[in-house]
Parts: sequence; C-alpha cells; structure tokens
Amino acid sequence: MTNKQGQNRQNQARRESKGKRTESGRQGQNGESRQMRRSGGIGQKSNNERTGAATNGGGRGRNGAGSASSRRNREGNSSQAQIEGLPVTKNDEVAIDIIGMNHDGEGVGRAEGYTLFVQGALPGEKVRVKVLKTKKQYGYAKLLDVLTPSPDRVATPCPIYDQCGGCQLQHWSYAGQLAWKRQHVIDALERIGKLHVAGELQAGSGAAEAAAHGAVDAEAGPGINVLPTLGMAEPWRYRNKAQVPVGVTDGALVGGFYARGSHRIVDMETCLIQHEHNDDVVSHVKAIARDLGVTAYDEETGRGLLRHVVVKKAFRTGEMMLVLVTNGRDIPHADAWIGLIREQIPQVVSICQNVNTKQTNVIFGDETRVLWGRDVIYDYIGEVQFAISARSFYQVNPVQTEVLYNKTVEYAGLTGKETVIDAYCGIGTISLFLAQHADQVYGVEIVKEAIEDARSNAELNGMTNVKFEVGASEDVIPRWKQEGIEADVIVVDPPRKGCDPRLLETILEMKPERVVYVSCNPSTLVRDLRILEDGGYRTVEVQSVDMFPHTVHVECCSLLVRKD
Repeated sequence: MTNKQGQNRQNQARRESKGKRTESGRQGQNGESRQMRRSGGIGQKSNNERTGAATNGGGRGRNGAGSASSRRNREGNSSQAQIEGLPVTKNDEVAIDIIGMNHDGEGVGRAEGYTLFVQGALPGEKVRVKVLKTKKQYGYAKLLDVLTPSPDRVATPCPIYDQCGGCQLQHWSYAGQLAWKRQHVIDALERIGKLHVAGELQAGSGAAEAAAHGAVDAEAGPGINVLPTLGMAEPWRYRNKAQVPVGVTDGALVGGFYARGSHRIVDMETCLIQHEHNDDVVSHVKAIARDLGVTAYDEETGRGLLRHVVVKKAFRTGEMMLVLVTNGRDIPHADAWIGLIREQIPQVVSICQNVNTKQTNVIFGDETRVLWGRDVIYDYIGEVQFAISARSFYQVNPVQTEVLYNKTVEYAGLTGKETVIDAYCGIGTISLFLAQHADQVYGVEIVKEAIEDARSNAELNGMTNVKFEVGASEDVIPRWKQEGIEADVIVVDPPRKGCDPRLLETILEMKPERVVYVSCNPSTLVRDLRILEDGGYRTVEVQSVDMFPHTVHVECCSLLVRKD
C-alpha cells in the first residue's frame, strides 16, 4: 500500500468515526452490532467463549446486560405492525439450534434462516423458544426449554441472576466464558478490522471469506497471535467497589439493583461478584437509614435524601471508604449515623458525602466533603501504592488489573533507557507501573482531578521520572513533539469510544518503536489497529484479560511494532 493510499484510508476512517461516536456506553459497537446480526453472532467457530461490569456487580441494569433488555423494551412500547414474509411471527413457539453468541451475551439461532436472539441460550444447544418481537432482519425470543444442553451449561449460583442485569454469563462454565471472550476478539479483528489472525484463516472464520474478496492480505505474514484469555483462579467476589441505588418499594427504603431492563430497584443483600465486606457495609447502611427514618430518593419526583451508597474496598490494606450520595447537603441525625457506622463497621476509615441535587441518573454531583476520617484510602497494585478518593477512578478488579499492567510492561519491552508516553493516564496507574522500568514517563489526562491524583501518587511512591499534564492527548502530545520529546513507546488506554483520530495521526508522525494499546472495547480497538497498521505498524499479539468474570466484557492488551 502506498503512503497516499494509507493516508486516504486513515482519512476515511476518521470521517466515519466522527460520525458514529457518541458518549454512550455502547460507543463503537454499532457497526459490530449490525455485522454480527447479519452473520449470526460472535463465536460461530466455537461452542465456547464488557466501566466494567455493572455498577454494583449486580449491575443495576443501566450499564450491564440490562441495556439490551432496555432497548427491546423501548422498541416494544409502540405497536408493531406484522412484517410479511418472515418465517416466524410474534408468540410463535419454535425449536432452533444456537450457533453463536452476540456481544450482549444472547444466544444466536436461526429459524428457517431468520436470526433470533435468545437470552440464556448457549452455543451448541437446541432450544425451544417463544418469539417476542420481530424486525425485518432479526428478532428476539424467550427461552422456554433447553432440549439439548451444552456440556458447558452450569447451574447459576446467584438466586437473582434472572432478574439482575449485572451478569450475563453465569449459566456458562468459566472455561467456556474465557474461550468465548478470546473468540470475540478474533471475530472483531477479522470481521471489523479485516486483519489476519494467526492460524485462523479457515472456512467460517470470517477471515477466509474476507481474503477471498481481497479484504485481508493472507500473505502479509504469520498473522496476529491472539492468546488464550487470562482468567481468574477464583472468579467470584472480585469487585472492590459497589455503587448501590437506593429507592422505595412498598413504602420501605430499599437498595440493590435495577431489575433487568428497568429502573425499578429490587432490594438485595448480597452480590456474588462483589467483595463480601462491601455487601456488609451496604446492608448496615440500609438498616441504619431505616432505623433513623432517612428518606430514599425518588427518581420520578426528585424528592427524598439518600440516592446511592458507594463503598470502596482496598484489597491489599483492608481499608474501606463509604460515600453517601444525597439529594441535599443536610443529613438528619448525621452524628448518630456516623457513630453507628463506625461502631458496626470498623474497617471503614473514611465516610464522605457527595451532594447531587440534579434530577438525573448520573451518580455523583460536584460537591464532595468528608464527614469523618480520611479523604482517601490506600491500596497497592503490585509494588505501587495508590491513594483513592471518593471520586477517583480505580480499576474495580485489582487482581486482574495487576495481570493487565504486567502484560503492558512486558509488551513495552523496557530496558530502563526508554521514554514512554501514557496517552490516557487517569490517576497514573499504568504510568507509575511503567516508570519503574523506564527512564522517563509522560502522562496526559483530560480530567484535572485525575492529574492531581496522579501527581500525588507519584509523590507517594517517590517517583521523580514521571511528568503529568492536564489536557486532551491529541492536543498535548503534538506540543510535546514540537518541544523535542521523542517517545520510544506510546501506551494508550482510551475510553470505550477508542482513540481520537488526531492522536492516531500523532502516533504515526512520532513513529515510536512500539505502541501498546489497552482496550475495554474490541470493536474500537480493531478499528484503531487497522488505522495504525495502514500507517506502518504491525499488530504482533493481542492478550485478552478477564477483568469482569460472568459478564460479556473483555479487556485487551495489544502490541504493535513498526514495520520498518
């Protein structure tokens, strides 16, 4: 490919990405969604195999699997005219084979060639379903009976799994989940990125068909090595943060999760992917609130005091922080409440209040104050210590975060002489990991408070070879280049929407020897890998890491090197 052709492709991808990206949690998945629906879903090659899982690990429906249900509920609110020519209609009961799994964790089946998505069905199963809704190219069906179960089907340990939107894959063996997540990445690379995966150029893979039409260069080299997903030895109780919505049911204060596909709060005492201590704190807070007559927030009226209970647990130090999100600054019986929490939950070393008076589903408001104790708790990832405030972003699975960051350092290939740029540094977690092995690290982040935390964390660890700056990476890094800063390695860990096109341009202009791309969204990852490949880089390896067991979410770490 000529330089001009590569630039044209980059410009085209840039225009497309600008038109498609939004700020929703599903950014970048629209193209994948359409592709997978046409093709029958992810994972057709295998009967095995996404700000995190949902907010309380039991998900609370807004950011977890509930999103697919919510979409269908919204679609179903209007009357549906019967579509002529379809092999099935609403309320039909049919037996179908499940041939794959889509990115929402729904089984994909075919009724006389017509695609049906079935929640709770697994690849390789024969199931009986009832058609719930039909659209022109696909429909949704309810699982009635599993006629031929998958050998990977397991009993779900959570008693509220069918109600809650936080987990989507508890009915699948953990080995099956891990295999599917790897396959999810492979399918995205081949079908969206049109990239050649090592050992995957075979019928049914997506790449074989693409190569036949010239979309994939089958002779380009050995292909991308996609490693087996790195899972957890104990894939339960892994979340260090709970964000529990509070409301009223039958006149009583409740807190738990949003019922699947709704904003109706169902009371809950335990979540199997949440740390036990977080469950304990939430239960105590709810009981104390009821005893003191504290009112719960009502989304419809905008009245009531307690909106959310947020708990953070430091796995290594054992310290805990409680944040009460309130609809107003005044807390009745505040001293009694604080005293009871301190007495009943001695691990809590920080009690904070966040004030959010806006009638919105955004959890936090702008004002946070300490009611008692410290303003931070301390935790470690590897040998690096971090101070975590009420509003700090901190990875919710610290065990797998260390696995992911170790892989990032490995892919960076540091010898102690390199200059590294961390393009989305947050509170400095990856930057400080890299600084242990590099000569100099530069981190940039658009959120001012995160940079303040990053600088504090660098000082906390006595690291002087790292510099942090506030701003958009696509603005700051070009200026660094003009100032003479040359990066040997650039690390990116963008939000779900992926990298800004201008940042990708800058990376291609700076020509670092290596690019390490950490991603929480395979769709936007492969889109950006394609642009970097067209600009002179080769994707060597992709390692998926299971940061959120029992959910559809998958994190990836990818290594790119310059072709020349």
